[in-house]
Amino acid sequence: MMIDVALEVERTQGKKPVDAIYEACLLSFRPIMMTTMAALLGRTAAGARHRDGLRTAPALGITIVGGLIVSQALTLFTTPVVYVYLDRYGWRCAVEKVCPCPARRGQARLIRRISA
Repeated sequence: MMIDVALEVERTQGKKPVDAIYEACLLSFRPIMMTTMAALLGRTAAGARHRDGLRTAPALGITIVGGLIVSQALTLFTTPVVYVYLDRYGWRCAVEKVCPCPARRGQARLIRRISA
């Protein structure tokens, strides 16, 4: 979601990638947190119950909650870093072949000229 918003901000407003991903982080933080919290709270209640014959329910609940927390941290912290890193070294424009953002069209032409 952050990447999609950042690309849209880059295309429509012509911002630099660092500014675009910053704005995307601010805009998409709440929906990402709401989705993760809904999954966490939904699974926490089910994992806390001890029923006869279901000894694995608490362990499964702990595993799911831990996985959600780790994936949330990775999403919020590594996605912007990877986005800026890939843009800084021009890999995104080289893969797309035609760069949609006006600020990077010259760089895309240079990459095409070098690779040809």
